Amino acid sequence: MSTLSVREAIYYSAHLQLPDTMLVSEKRTHAEHVIQEMGLDDIMDTRIGGRITKGISGGQRKRVSICVEMLTRPRLLFLDEPTSGLDSAASYHVMSHITSVAAGEGMTVVAAVHQPGEVFELFHSLCLLAHGRTVFLGTVSDATEFFNLNGFPCPCLRNPSEHFLGTINKDFDEEIVEDSRYRRKTAAKAIDTLTNAYQSSAYSEKTTNQIIQMKEMVFRRERLSGHYGVTEFVISNTLSATPYLAVMIIIPGAILYYLTGLTRGGSNIAYFVVTLYMCIVLVESIMMVIAAVVPDFLMGIVVGSGVQALMMTNGGFFRLPNQLPKPVWKYPCYYISFHKYAVQGFYKNEFVGQTFASDQLIMANATITGHQVLEALQVEMWYSKWVNLAILFGMAVIYRMMFFAIVKVAEGIRPKMRRMKCSLI
Repeated sequence: MSTLSVREAIYYSAHLQLPDTMLVSEKRTHAEHVIQEMGLDDIMDTRIGGRITKGISGGQRKRVSICVEMLTRPRLLFLDEPTSGLDSAASYHVMSHITSVAAGEGMTVVAAVHQPGEVFELFHSLCLLAHGRTVFLGTVSDATEFFNLNGFPCPCLRNPSEHFLGTINKDFDEEIVEDSRYRRKTAAKAIDTLTNAYQSSAYSEKTTNQIIQMKEMVFRRERLSGHYGVTEFVISNTLSATPYLAVMIIIPGAILYYLTGLTRGGSNIAYFVVTLYMCIVLVESIMMVIAAVVPDFLMGIVVGSGVQALMMTNGGFFRLPNQLPKPVWKYPCYYISFHKYAVQGFYKNEFVGQTFASDQLIMANATITGHQVLEALQVEMWYSKWVNLAILFGMAVIYRMMFFAIVKVAEGIRPKMRRMKCSLI
C-alpha cells in the first residue's frame, strides 16, 4: 500500500470487501464517507508511503488502517493503539467518531490504549492489565470507586486514567533507573551485532524470514478482513511466482545447455528449460506444504532440506534403480521422488534417436545407439519424455492442492483449539 494514495487504498479495499450487490458508485460514496469520518479529507490524494518512500505521517497511516477496517462496519472491531502518533485533539477526534459509529451501527469496539488522556471519557467499559493479570474490569464510573475502596483514591484535578495507570505500574520508574546503567553497554553491543549481521550471509536469511513472516501476516489479516480467501491466496501466490521462477531458470538454463554441449535443437532446448522450471516449481511446492505443517521457519528449513535430500538420493542419479534396496528406498521413495521423472526425462531428451561412435578397438566401425545408453542407465522406455513432463506437472498440482487442503483444515482447527484451551483455563 505504500505506493498508493489514501483515496486509492480506501477505494481498493472498498471494492474488495463490500458486497458485489453494491454499485461501484455506492462503494466510492461509502469509502469517501469513511474517509471524512476519520478526518483524512486533506490528504486523500497523498501517497501513503513507507519505510523507504516518503508519505503521510504515522498517525495518519494509523487512521487509514482504521478506515480500511471500518468499511464493512464489523460487529466486532479490534484496535491496537488507535491513538498512537496522534496529538490529543486528533486522538479525541478519531475516537469520538469511532464511538459514534459504534453506537449508531451497534458495533463492539475493543481498543488497547496505553495513554488514554482525554479519550478516557469516551470509553464505556474498562479493563486494566498489569503484568498480564487483570486488575479491574467494569464500567468507567465504577473504576474510581474501586480504587478508592482499595486505598488508592484519585487526587483532585488529576486525570483518572493517568492515576489508574500510574498506580498499577508503580514500579516502572524503578526499573528504568536500575536499567539505565547498562544502556551504553547494551547499545554498543547492539551496534556490533548489527554490523556483523550485515557483513555476514545471515543477512539474506533474516530478510527471507521477514518476507515469509510478512506474507503470512498479510494473508491472515486480509483473509480475516474478507479481502480474499485461501483459494485466492494459493492462485495469486502461484501466478506471482511464475515470472520470477521463469527468469531464474531460462537464462542460466540456456547458458548451461550450450556450455555442456548437449543436443542442439529447438524442441530439445525447450524441453530442457521447461523440465528445469517444473523442478523448481516442485521444490517450491514441497516447501510450501512443509511450511504449512511446520510453523517454525528454521525447523521448516531443516525438515525441507531433509525431504529434498531424501528425494535426490533415491532419484536414480546417484544409484541406479535396480541397485536401490526395495523396501522403503525403491518402494515407495523412488517412485514418489520427482527427481526420478526429471532425470529420466533429461536422459530421453538427450539420447533418444542418437548414435555415438564406440571408442572400443575390438570392433571396427562399431557404434552405440542412444537406446543402448538408456538401457544401461535403466531408464523406463515404454513411455516418452513428454509423459515424464506431464507427471512433473501433475505432481506440482498435487502438492499445491495438499498445501491448500492443509491451510483450509488448519483454518478450521485453530479456532477450536483456542476455544478448547480457553475452556481448560
